[in-house]
Amino acid sequence: MKSDQVKREEQELVERAQRGDRDAFGELVWRYQDTVYTLAMRLVGPNLAADVAQEALIRAWRAMPGFRGDASFTTWLHRITVNTAWTHRKRAARHIAAELEDTLVDGGPTPEHAGEVADLRSRLVAAIARLSPGQRAVVVLRDVSGWSHAEIARELGITQTTAKVRLHRARTRLRALLEEDAP
Repeated sequence: MKSDQVKREEQELVERAQRGDRDAFGELVWRYQDTVYTLAMRLVGPNLAADVAQEALIRAWRAMPGFRGDASFTTWLHRITVNTAWTHRKRAARHIAAELEDTLVDGGPTPEHAGEVADLRSRLVAAIARLSPGQRAVVVLRDVSGWSHAEIARELGITQTTAKVRLHRARTRLRALLEEDAP
């Protein structure tokens, strides 16, 4: 939970940025760039994350005068990032299928275990990439970022029931995709 002073400082920065103050917006970018990049990385993967994060922040700057404050600044920025990610995914799908980077992780005490974990991670990343953008978003926001159903619903502009249904369908689809690709 943010302290009242931090909230007031953020509100002041937002108001200054809305009036065109680049330094104020720069401070907001400095505060939230890691959050934006992390969300982009989870939604589109490493190949497009930097582009999505940069474009999302540019879109936020251009849209600042229209920010009404109905939601918190961070919620608004998340929404812009999600929309930008979806746009980039559609664009990438039309041009070139983005390659997924295989990430090796420390799988444990044996090389066999490390290989199994790397294989499972690779299969899971590939399966998540095959989900629809809506399903991918709820899986990433819930299972990776740990958001509540209420937060997901608010972020995506859907009801909590719809968020739960999408999550259930996405997990069912993931399970089927993983079983389909099982060695």
